[in-house]
Amino acid sequence: MNKKTVAVIGLGAMGSRIAQNLLNAGCAVVVHNRTAEKAQPLIERGATLAISPRAAAEQSDFVISMVTDNEISRQVWLATETGAILGLNPDKIAIEMSTLTVDWVQELDAAITQSGAGFLDAPVVGSRPQAEAGKLISLVGQTDTLTQMQTTFNAAGVATIHHVGAVGQGMAMKLAVNALFGIQVAALAELLGMLSKSGISPAKTMECLGDLPVLSLAAKGAGSLMVSKNYAPLFPIELVEKDFHYVAQTAQSLASPIPTSNGVMAVYQTAIAQGHGHENVTGIAQLFV
Repeated sequence: MNKKTVAVIGLGAMGSRIAQNLLNAGCAVVVHNRTAEKAQPLIERGATLAISPRAAAEQSDFVISMVTDNEISRQVWLATETGAILGLNPDKIAIEMSTLTVDWVQELDAAITQSGAGFLDAPVVGSRPQAEAGKLISLVGQTDTLTQMQTTFNAAGVATIHHVGAVGQGMAMKLAVNALFGIQVAALAELLGMLSKSGISPAKTMECLGDLPVLSLAAKGAGSLMVSKNYAPLFPIELVEKDFHYVAQTAQSLASPIPTSNGVMAVYQTAIAQGHGHENVTGIAQLFV
């Protein structure tokens, strides 16, 4: 049993499952969420509720943040009176698992390390099914504190850890992963639409493509959901678009052209404008089929 206390801040689809995994592994878990009601199922299973990110950090050895975007992450860590950074000390480690921008993660690393605490840039690859199955993949931007976190990462549901490079490079890789997936899904959706208009059903298209090496396992899974018209949110379109926006920001800071990513981002923006933002990424098919 891990005797360290772990705080999980942000109890959305991913954070709540990470917290549950930690509880299942026998960890002492402290939770905080802006909407306290979301914490209730975890409290009933043994988690302790903290009234603020600061309180969560004060009560814990390790602090995991799993939130939607830069703005929420900044509030979680650096809010003047309630920021988790105020509850850190040199014996504690802060872990940012959210999908954010490289610039923000580097800024956050500087602030947290200045406080004396350790920091890990460690976004995770996977969605709800992978979190529940304990098969998440972590992309770590530095390893100074990783050895202390290995057991806790496994308890949280992380099965594989890739050390990518320096702080911020884990986040850069995560943005690339999400963009590549989003590009594949959009390309597959428009081709399903084209072939459907030519008389080939989406089911027949996926039957054929599924036997060919041109289709990744991730795209194959997305295609199956499109065929069944299953758009229940696993990776909502509005978050896909947010990540493409962060990719664009990163590319701009590096003067790196990304015409394909920009073009696909516009497709997801169209889907949002048509009311599909809360649907799964596979809902993009409705623009074409």
